[in-house]
Amino acid sequence: MTKALVIAALLWPVLLAASLWERVSHPSATWPIAVTFAASRICHQLPDRSFHTAGVQWPVCARCTGLYLSAPFGAVAAAVAVRRRRLMPRARMLRWLALLAVPTALTIAFEWPRLLPVSNTARFLAALPLGAALAWVLVQTAAPRTPHDAPRTC
Repeated sequence: MTKALVIAALLWPVLLAASLWERVSHPSATWPIAVTFAASRICHQLPDRSFHTAGVQWPVCARCTGLYLSAPFGAVAAAVAVRRRRLMPRARMLRWLALLAVPTALTIAFEWPRLLPVSNTARFLAALPLGAALAWVLVQTAAPRTPHDAPRTC
C-alpha cells in the first residue's frame, strides 16, 4: 500500500502538469478535460485563485498546486523511513501535521473574513509544508506496524 501511495503522489502532479501543457499547446485536446474534471472533485478551481499559463487556467487552484507539488517529497521521505523501520508514533505525526498546517490555516484565517488580501503565491507557498506532511502521514500510516515497531516507553 505504501508503494501505491508514493507512486500516486509522484504521478498526480505530473499528470496535472501534462494536462496543462497539453491544453496550452493543443487547445482542442480532450484528455485534459478528464483530468480537470477529476481535479474538480477535490478542488474548487476558482479562476481568481488559480495560476494561469498562456491564458490557460491550471487544473487545480494555487493552494492545491502547493499541496500536490510538495506531496512527493513527503511521500518519498516517509517511504525511506518505513523501509529503514523508522516509523513515527501516530501522536507525534499528528503534532507535526498540525504544526505544518499553520501557514495554510493562517492564509485561510486572513482571506475568509477579508482581513488581508492573500495572493496565489502566498496560498501556494503556505501549502507546501502541509502537502509534504500529509503525504508523510499517509505513507507512514499505511505502513504495517508490528509490536517491534512500537516506541519504547522505558
